Amino acid sequence: MIPNLLRIKQRFFPYLLGLTMVFFSFHQVDAQIARPRIVITADPELDDNNSLIRFLLYSTDVEIEGLIYASSQFHWKGDGKGTKWFVPNREYDRFKMGTCPCESWRWAKDERFIHDIVEAYEKVYPNLKTHNPNYPSPDFLKSKIRFGNIEFDGDISKDSEGSNLIKSLILDNKPGQLFITAWGGHSTIARALKSIQEQYEYTTDWEALKKKIARKVVLLPSGDQDDTYATYIKPNWGEIEYRQFRGGPNYGYGAQIKALPENAEYLTPSWMRENVLSRGALGALYRVWGDGKQMVKDDKVDYFGLSGYTNEELKKMGYFVWMPVQEKGSWLGEGDNPTFMNMLGNGLRAYEKGSYGGWGGKAVESPNERDVFSASLSLDEMATSMGSQNSQRNQEERAFPNFFPQAQRDFANRLKWSVTSKYSDANHEPIVSLQVPSSILASAGQKVTLYGAVSDPDGNKVTTKWWQFHVGTYLGEVEISQPHALQTEVLIPNDAKAGQTIHLILEASDDGVPSLTRYQRVIITVRK
Repeated sequence: MIPNLLRIKQRFFPYLLGLTMVFFSFHQVDAQIARPRIVITADPELDDNNSLIRFLLYSTDVEIEGLIYASSQFHWKGDGKGTKWFVPNREYDRFKMGTCPCESWRWAKDERFIHDIVEAYEKVYPNLKTHNPNYPSPDFLKSKIRFGNIEFDGDISKDSEGSNLIKSLILDNKPGQLFITAWGGHSTIARALKSIQEQYEYTTDWEALKKKIARKVVLLPSGDQDDTYATYIKPNWGEIEYRQFRGGPNYGYGAQIKALPENAEYLTPSWMRENVLSRGALGALYRVWGDGKQMVKDDKVDYFGLSGYTNEELKKMGYFVWMPVQEKGSWLGEGDNPTFMNMLGNGLRAYEKGSYGGWGGKAVESPNERDVFSASLSLDEMATSMGSQNSQRNQEERAFPNFFPQAQRDFANRLKWSVTSKYSDANHEPIVSLQVPSSILASAGQKVTLYGAVSDPDGNKVTTKWWQFHVGTYLGEVEISQPHALQTEVLIPNDAKAGQTIHLILEASDDGVPSLTRYQRVIITVRK
């Protein structure tokens, strides 16, 4: 009887294993369907313009709930009634421009950069839809555009269309977290929260509502650009999660200064011209050094569109040169990318927790909400500070997996989609799935077998590798027996303590043009 039982097991085990793999494959697909809800708030800084172009190319991966014009200490509209505004130590004060108190600051008449980009998206939408059916319609995106608290820097005295939208989203009963970015100041977000506080603070529902909001809302800032996080949100809503990212790719101004050698080519004029500027309506709106454009005419802080001048010549012309001139046509900046790059459905699951890390970096444990531009810096000090920040970013970048080439190739490919009407004329990312649970319990000293599967919609060759992402609480190295095989074993170190986590990544890259990369993450928790 025993041999017969063994034969039965041998005969049916592959079948059962296959069913298990199918189950986990469907489980993985279901996990990928869930898309994070996200609100973009942005002021008309040129790197916000660039970040928004990239963001809309990834609108397949998120559920867009709002595209909201915001203000900051660097950009505000005024009320159109002649009211003048002044806040000490803003750039108009510390640069001694002598123009404020003033009616507005660095805000173009009839500013509509969000509308412009959505209208450019509308022109290329038929092509994008060919390559991914999940692209939202232009009409849907237009329905999400609002003007927030844009009249004055840091003013949260009254509601706006943008703050009302954010308020309604915070109070709705849709499942999942609500991610709210602050590419400019927080004033529109702060006003939404203040309006909720004013409505509910003295009701019996208040404490329960505050806890619900703290569980639901995640703020994704580019620093505190109008002090409203420090002065209102943090004191009154300190339990809301505040994810400020560091360590990942440097997408900001001056990324080409001391860039990693493997990143430098993706910042050059030739790469930008071939992969971005020449690619349709969205590429035409993208900003690079020396492109002849200004967000606001005669803005003395925005000299980035000028070419053929030295730093000293620009200063003599009255410009405030806080960053050294770069090569014409080269990378200019997408400084707000870290707020949404971890929201992408690339398989890293980085949006689930700030500590997971991804294409946008990793959330710092004790973020400095004022870390954007120091209010008291002189012009020369700001230039020095900019260099210091870039140096720090480069050091952090070297200690973190270098995702920049993958992110840039992917961005270029999506821009190619926007000008390519036939599916077979562009590349598409490989499909990666796990055939084991994405969360596993294991004991110290145990060997864990991992299975993955890959395919490619274009029939390209796909190379794979397993690697340890050092974002878990176990700080040591783990042994991966066959890192380039789809089936591998991982030895849990004997010194791993109960409750510690180990993050392992299955990475798959195709050989298409450009090469595209996708991932899956397995999190192993050491058994108690």
